[in-house]
Amino acid sequence: MPTIRAKHERRIRFHPRFASRYLSTPRDLVVYLPPGYDSGAFRCPVLYLQDGQNLFDPHTAFGGQDWRVDVTADDLILRGTIEPLIVVGVYNAGVRRISEYTPTKDARRRKGGKGERYARMMAHELKPFIDREYRTRRSAAYSGVGGSSLGGLVSLETGLRYPRVFGRLAILSPSVWWDNRSILEMVRAYQFEARPRIWLDSGTDEGDAPHQTVAELELLRDALTEKGWREGVDLRCSVAHGAGHNEHAWAARFGDVLQYLFPRQPSESNSGEPR
Repeated sequence: MPTIRAKHERRIRFHPRFASRYLSTPRDLVVYLPPGYDSGAFRCPVLYLQDGQNLFDPHTAFGGQDWRVDVTADDLILRGTIEPLIVVGVYNAGVRRISEYTPTKDARRRKGGKGERYARMMAHELKPFIDREYRTRRSAAYSGVGGSSLGGLVSLETGLRYPRVFGRLAILSPSVWWDNRSILEMVRAYQFEARPRIWLDSGTDEGDAPHQTVAELELLRDALTEKGWREGVDLRCSVAHGAGHNEHAWAARFGDVLQYLFPRQPSESNSGEPR
């Protein structure tokens, strides 16, 4: 089990080697529970995040920098800014990460294209498992999926394929460039009436060509708006000035992501939630 900050250890659950019939290898799951979960009876929205190694623990995170998801979520929940929510981190599969996190096979790299299988795992296996194990609010309106970089790419694919399952998308620094921007064609082919609420962002200091990265983000934003998403209503596209393509940058704006996707709804009654 990973080393977790002692303050939150009792509210971090670990499920090793979660098996899928759609993927070739099992992967570990790490689950954050909100303050008051064990002593209450309330049900929670759920956010499923990719690259689970990087979310809670600097000992497992890339470069020793985790997103501090537990710290950020605790703070916003206890201040009454966001709904008490569950966060599920799905560990990546290491050498298989690129293949699983991409929507198409890139001929030049000779890899990729298993994103559809990964999305199927998320919708048909992982979410039902979490719904059985924890007190969740199960509808798409309370179910989100997200990630950064290629993790953002596969999260967007998952939301586009299963909008009736995941109604909230956290897409940080998505790798729009993959396979000649094939994700744009996937957006343009979208046929569902339902439109998940989307957070979309990028930094101005990402990669060797940061201006191109921002331009590709804008292309993705434009493709979404052409399919009916509306900025300021169900789409927020944010450019983080000076932010790089790294865990530190994603951690710094994760609180804004939570506030946009899971704001506290004062008109809703969910007895037993922490105040």
